[in-house]
Amino acid sequence: MRPAPRTLRRAVAGITVALLAAAVGCAPQPEEEAAASPSGSTGGTCAKGELATRTSGTLTIATDEPAYEPWFKNGEPASGEGFESAVAYAVAEQLGYDKSAVVWQSVPFNKAFAPGAKTFDFDINQVSISDERRKAVDFSSGYYDVRQAVIALKGSKAASARSIADLKGLELGAQVGTTSLDYIDDVVKPTGAAAVYAKNDQAKSALKNGQVDAIVTDLPTAFYITAAEVTDARIVGQFANKGGTPEQFGLVLDKGSALTSCVTDAVDTLRENGTLAKIEQRWLSDAVDAPVLK
Repeated sequence: MRPAPRTLRRAVAGITVALLAAAVGCAPQPEEEAAASPSGSTGGTCAKGELATRTSGTLTIATDEPAYEPWFKNGEPASGEGFESAVAYAVAEQLGYDKSAVVWQSVPFNKAFAPGAKTFDFDINQVSISDERRKAVDFSSGYYDVRQAVIALKGSKAASARSIADLKGLELGAQVGTTSLDYIDDVVKPTGAAAVYAKNDQAKSALKNGQVDAIVTDLPTAFYITAAEVTDARIVGQFANKGGTPEQFGLVLDKGSALTSCVTDAVDTLRENGTLAKIEQRWLSDAVDAPVLK
């Protein structure tokens, strides 16, 4: 999802090296149309720093705007701080691109995995891997194992829920297009339709204003919301995984991208050598156990 508080770059053909350098390290800028074909000389090989990226010698990474904590620190994807910013730069380094060769682009959450050509090399934005989404885009292997959580205002009826059955009669909300919304519809199956919001900010406002009884986000976002944004709210509990392969966030790439195998190899290496675990420990250490709703 996104949660979380489930939760907008430019890659212009022919742009000068000087302009690229100026773009590096800046906050995301509005998305624009980019060239349909990536540039590069490797023909899909994984030679470090020489991938067939959209702009030769540059890795274009996308995320939504605003960029929420704990995924990005202070809303600045280019800072390298926050879980997903740190993961993005670790993947870039594994691919042979240092921080100065990374350009950030703003792409709305839903558009990242919608059908159609992409303007980025990969997107990182708490996008859960699913078979349905794979019809439109490619995914890397998972870089984070996800749990979904329920947030309610302290002292409310929703805050006392101890089971999925306790949630069925409540009005629940989540961001559109997210796994959080799927959990409401498929796991809770409430008696009334879920409230759906374009942004997590809208869901949080609805909770604050009593327009919904509870909202659902991924667990790390839930910890951040209750600690820093809606401090009179609490985490009611988390959902167990639906079964089978755990829900995972994956990097999103264009369907049939020549970079998919290279990016997947990079993520796999970071998982195997412990880098992902270290990044998770640093930035998501608050996302510890919460009661499991059954």
